[in-house]
Amino acid sequence: MSKLRGLEFWQDTLRGARYVVAPMVDQSELAWRLLSRRHGAQLCYTPMLHAQVFVRDANYRKENLCCEVCPEDRPLIVQFCANDPEVFVQAALFAQDYSDAIDLNLGCPQMIAKRVVLANEKLSVPITCKIRVFPEIDKTVKYAQLLEKAGCQLLTVHGRTKEQKGPLAGVASWEHIKAVRKAVSIPVFANGNIQYLSDVDECIQKTGVHGVMSAEGNLHNPALFEGRNPVVWEMVDEYLEIVQQYPCPLSYVRAHLFKLWHHTLQVHQQLRDELAKVKTLEGIVGVNTELKRRCQEEIANQKEGEKQKGGLPFFHWICQPYVRPGPKETCMENGTHGNGGGTRGKRALEEEDGNLDLLSKNKQKKKLRNPNKSFDPSLKPKYAKCDQCGNPKGNKCVFNLCRGCCKKRAFKETADCPGHRLLFKTKYEKSPLWKNGLTELQETEVTPKEAVVEGNSLHLNQKDATKDFQGLNQKCWPQNAAAGRCSEVMTCLF
Repeated sequence: MSKLRGLEFWQDTLRGARYVVAPMVDQSELAWRLLSRRHGAQLCYTPMLHAQVFVRDANYRKENLCCEVCPEDRPLIVQFCANDPEVFVQAALFAQDYSDAIDLNLGCPQMIAKRVVLANEKLSVPITCKIRVFPEIDKTVKYAQLLEKAGCQLLTVHGRTKEQKGPLAGVASWEHIKAVRKAVSIPVFANGNIQYLSDVDECIQKTGVHGVMSAEGNLHNPALFEGRNPVVWEMVDEYLEIVQQYPCPLSYVRAHLFKLWHHTLQVHQQLRDELAKVKTLEGIVGVNTELKRRCQEEIANQKEGEKQKGGLPFFHWICQPYVRPGPKETCMENGTHGNGGGTRGKRALEEEDGNLDLLSKNKQKKKLRNPNKSFDPSLKPKYAKCDQCGNPKGNKCVFNLCRGCCKKRAFKETADCPGHRLLFKTKYEKSPLWKNGLTELQETEVTPKEAVVEGNSLHLNQKDATKDFQGLNQKCWPQNAAAGRCSEVMTCLF
């Protein structure tokens, strides 16, 4: 059966999913995906996995994907980050039986078309991509069209640039997403500015996308896609119950609770310290019980008509989004001005000639340091390969081999290779002591001294033998050692 493509893939395999949980490192694990699905999520992504480690480490594969097949956790897309197309395909081949599609994270645009083309050819499931936008809408559109042409079957567009992260995140551009949606024929998911269900509906209406992906909004309120805001301990109780059935590292659990309790821990800071120190799942359950007790006491003592504090839309014990300060607010808090804000921005690294055939970030930096250097692969010198190992061969090697292979062959055949300065044959022919070393030794070194000859053995006095052996060692030991005649010399002396 041929794999489905484009809209057909979205409608049949993904069941027309509109509410999507984003791939989040160490955060979108199985237990969290199941919690999100119970509260309205229709499609989930795995955490972003490192393709190289996934191929190399069986334990990494088992912990992140292959530990247990869960029928509830479908449809599911596995996301990888990878630079090498071959490694990406190898990792995807391991994962394709456990997912409905393979996603390539292209958060920072680079030279990626080859990775998509190769994966599209070799995988039995569709290939999807997730990107960030360029500052220019037209460049973003060209980039999306390039991915579609390479074989991408579904595209997720995060409406922020690669510089918009952390305190400089700002607001995602739905205009970029709308332009991409109009320019391509494959399904498009939007990512960015999703805090409530009303934001989902508004985004779909304004951009025309097929679905909306949530990351931060989902972490602070797993019931976001249901359009409700439950109390925090209700979500925590349900999540911990799932974790007992589908265990995950305690660090993941702790990170989720810090998100869910973000506003409550501003009030009950002692519980923040307890959560940070606890080392067992039972201990975390105890902290949640104590938080629930304290919040219920607050609710019982609450006066009629009392409003929430701190400018929050709800009371702190209710699941609600965390709104990051914008770049301008961050600048004011840090007492700085200008576009860079309190955090020094990275240098602008523009691609050569402004086209989409981009250099990697490291090569862009090298280009700034060496403006006259060419990074065009077609201009690099071509080296002939060694006939045996594939490394570059020596240009003057008589065997057409690299130095390592040449040395082994020359030694085995007692041959010379002037190109690598290996002269095994010449040294053998120029070493007369290899042929008559024993005779010369007996005539010039042994005869004048007292010795007793028995058969083929020569016995010296201990004092004279030691002296003569030292002289012999300086004179002919290297040649005899190389020729394998050490035993004859030792027999002669002792």
